[in-house]
Amino acid sequence: MDAAGTPDGDRGPGAPDPVPAVPDEGTPDRTQRLSGLDAAKVHVTLAVGLAVCGIAFWFEIRRALGGNGLSWAYVFEWPLFAVFAVYMWWTVLHGGSAARSRPAKPKPAVDPRYAGMLDAWQAHQRELQAAQAEAERAPGPDDESLRGGRSRADD
Repeated sequence: MDAAGTPDGDRGPGAPDPVPAVPDEGTPDRTQRLSGLDAAKVHVTLAVGLAVCGIAFWFEIRRALGGNGLSWAYVFEWPLFAVFAVYMWWTVLHGGSAARSRPAKPKPAVDPRYAGMLDAWQAHQRELQAAQAEAERAPGPDDESLRGGRSRADD
């Protein structure tokens, strides 16, 4: 017996054929390169960031050479900030295309053995809800209409 509960892997009568997944059409295309005013803003931001990192590096190396031991950590930290700024500049300018250059893998289709399971479960849930609603509408053994309108207190 397979995982679907059928002896031969058959999906059963009325089970829908698996539909191959389609890539999400709602996601924006981020592979386009920035241009115009947006690109200029990114370039200016990089230039300001690199200038700040350079000035801070020069300041900290002068302090470190002057005897401040803690400044040696900052001497190595500011160039790392500059490298990170260049990386972010490249990523923002090119829309993250380095990470998105590979074509998206289509999602695999549902295994035929499991294609009808969700539909069957939902149909079963609807049947249970309908049976429960019918049971709530049906008169119960304590219903006054069955006893001729008398209550237990009248006995």
